Amino acid sequence: MPHFARNGEIRIAFEDLGGAGGDPLLLVMGLGASRFWWPDGLVAELVGRGFHVVAYDQRDAGESSHLPDRRVGPPVKALLHRKAPAYSAEDLTDDAVAVLDALGWEGAHLFGHSLGGLIAQRTAIRHPKRVLSLATSSAVPSDAKGLSVLRYLRLACLPRFARLHHPQTPEGNLDLAVALARILAATDQHVDEREVREFVDKEAAHQVASFRDQAAQSRQIGAKWQGGRLARITAPTLVLHGESDPLLRVAAARDIAAAIPGARLRTLPGVGHFLARDVWATYAGELRALADRAVDGQPRTNGDPGR
Repeated sequence: MPHFARNGEIRIAFEDLGGAGGDPLLLVMGLGASRFWWPDGLVAELVGRGFHVVAYDQRDAGESSHLPDRRVGPPVKALLHRKAPAYSAEDLTDDAVAVLDALGWEGAHLFGHSLGGLIAQRTAIRHPKRVLSLATSSAVPSDAKGLSVLRYLRLACLPRFARLHHPQTPEGNLDLAVALARILAATDQHVDEREVREFVDKEAAHQVASFRDQAAQSRQIGAKWQGGRLARITAPTLVLHGESDPLLRVAAARDIAAAIPGARLRTLPGVGHFLARDVWATYAGELRALADRAVDGQPRTNGDPGR
């Protein structure tokens, strides 16, 4: 069942995914995706490694507040606008902190994927005392703005998204979600339709389908950042990226890691943008090692919640 945090008039839906008593870990999902797109198997791996896992819906996704529609065009066009169509990138970081406040967490480890990784970077810049460690996967660097973001995108991938047309029916939603997952996965990565069905069924049960709302996605990606640079991040940082990501070049991860003092970079061969089964254990293990370094530097046996 969802709980709700408040950032002014905005309600942010979040959900406790298990592991109470473990190290606090907040998951931040990507563009137009609700908290339901975190794979159950990945969450289980994280809980099994001693994390108390919570995920939330960004504003304009899932069960969080959706803002009035504004004519901002497709997401790529919104990215290049000089003015934010609805809210700032600082607002998005404050939403994450509102969830921490609602949970009573003074600080948490942050793991953001795709646009969620960008938001996690900026949260670590704007709210450094609230971030115990920072992990990003398949994200662009916060320091890149406007046209400079395009150098990280594999533009050949974008027309494939534009060609997707599926009816707004339960079957059409599933077909669209599977098609999106297959575009985002690496060529040789297997996308299990049953796992994608889990995401779609969860959203349907809560009467949402965020991955269809292009206007909301444009508002999210169009949010402008006026804050500091990545060099200000003091939290121990891990940067993950698939070497076969069809959407974002590995250069994005390299530039994040180069800009953040002491950041560790790990790229994975044969891995794409989609969080497929073959990365779950690896990512969870990397986050466990990062958290251990951040909290006390003492590794613990997998599965021991400690503390």
